[in-house]
Amino acid sequence: MRLIPIAGGVALALWFGTPGAAQRPAAARRDPLAGIDAYITQAMKIWKVPGLAISVVKGDSMIFAAGYGVRRIGEAARVDARTMFAIGSASKAFTGATVGMLVDEGKVGWDEPVATYLGSFEMYDPWATREIRVRDLLTHQSGLSRGDALWFGTTRSREEILRAVRMLKPSWSMRSKFGYQNLMFLAAGEVVHAVSGKSWDDFVAERIFRPLQMSESNSTVRALEGKPNVATPHAEIEDTVRVVAWRNIDNVAAAGSINSNVTEMANWVRLWLNGGAFRGVRILSEAVVKEATSPQFVIRDPFWQLVAGPDANFVTYGFGWAVQDFHGRKFVHHGGNIDGMSAMVGFMPQDKLGVVVLTNLNGTMSTMAVMQHVLDRMLGVTPPRDLSAWFREQVAPFERQEVEQRRKRTEARVAGTEPSLPLDQYAGKYTNDLYGGATVTVESGHLVVKYDASPAAVGDLHHWHFDVFEARMRDPMMGKIPVAFELGSNGKVARMTFELEGPVEWRREGAPVAAGR
Repeated sequence: MRLIPIAGGVALALWFGTPGAAQRPAAARRDPLAGIDAYITQAMKIWKVPGLAISVVKGDSMIFAAGYGVRRIGEAARVDARTMFAIGSASKAFTGATVGMLVDEGKVGWDEPVATYLGSFEMYDPWATREIRVRDLLTHQSGLSRGDALWFGTTRSREEILRAVRMLKPSWSMRSKFGYQNLMFLAAGEVVHAVSGKSWDDFVAERIFRPLQMSESNSTVRALEGKPNVATPHAEIEDTVRVVAWRNIDNVAAAGSINSNVTEMANWVRLWLNGGAFRGVRILSEAVVKEATSPQFVIRDPFWQLVAGPDANFVTYGFGWAVQDFHGRKFVHHGGNIDGMSAMVGFMPQDKLGVVVLTNLNGTMSTMAVMQHVLDRMLGVTPPRDLSAWFREQVAPFERQEVEQRRKRTEARVAGTEPSLPLDQYAGKYTNDLYGGATVTVESGHLVVKYDASPAAVGDLHHWHFDVFEARMRDPMMGKIPVAFELGSNGKVARMTFELEGPVEWRREGAPVAAGR
């Protein structure tokens, strides 16, 4: 037995033994996390992370938990093991678990049509409407492009978002390709609602948070108001880490709205490491645990392969969990990214090891770098690798590609041009079958574009060239978006391309519809 300190000076007894451990040399039984503070602090510096919290689980115990850095840049309040963060898409495994509970009760079937439980649910293709199964919702096999502009920052309700799915054209055949999809996890959450009679939020609170003693955890940013120990979101904008606002995503909650801390998330990991039981109480059946953490679909996406790390030979997807190999062992994990927050939750069932890493920086790979470094230490990899440096090398080409794309766009800009029409001729209402309305107005001598469903999606238009403008979005998380206007045969504006999520075309109200459109 040894004592390992965790946050607040508390100490937990720890036995790192495995069969035969008593016969190992003393050096082999040395604390594997000795010196971890220095590694994490250095990783945070490399990735510009203001604050990070981590917990480590071994068997049925949290053996380490700590916070590093600050909750908000420029302020003294420190992160600790109870600091609240958004876990983003790490929430998806909770949704898979809630569906699994209903499967255990015989109320839902993994391979039953979604329409069995959501009678009004429709997809663009009638065949897909009939064919899509509950399993497909949880494994990103719907064939749909993301459609995130339907919910991100909008005032649409869950019901309105799902109703709009029927207008979202498929990008590939269902079950032919892995395509990350938040809308389908929303649909899975609504299956839980329809079958149980309780909202997804209430179901998670009653069936997961309460028995796992996750009393601070919640599924809405509204529950964080007035709480004393909450991290502030940050994002690197134009090479500077800045505070950004919390994003309310209640309307797509089942895909990513949970907020928690590493201490309580350790209980969530313990549940999975112990076959669906927590402190002797069964919460999930072993069958559901096995199904949720089994490979359901192979992921060939380059980014997911990058996230898997240097050891992965393959990466697959279960029900809200990525499943891959790590040092020849099974490694189950899922990340989360929502405005200003990044998370990683993972465990190795055969080794009874789990790690939770939560940060208050947008889209950082530091979470997986720290997690895999800690796992190296716990598995006895000598020396543990500097995975932070490895992930930086892998991310660098993607960053250079973005810079190069911006450079090419700037070089292609034609100087000395002017809009074809006076600014007020571009103003008006525009519509898109999927996303609804957008409005262009003239304010203080320049054009302003607004996505009607989202109070946050407002951009000031600056002339780029010809009839193309650059929307400098007032919400810094939305950046700069190209907006192009197209004139019709009558010389008036007929269409606008406002790239909310790729090139989305909006028709101007009252403009004649061209043949073939």
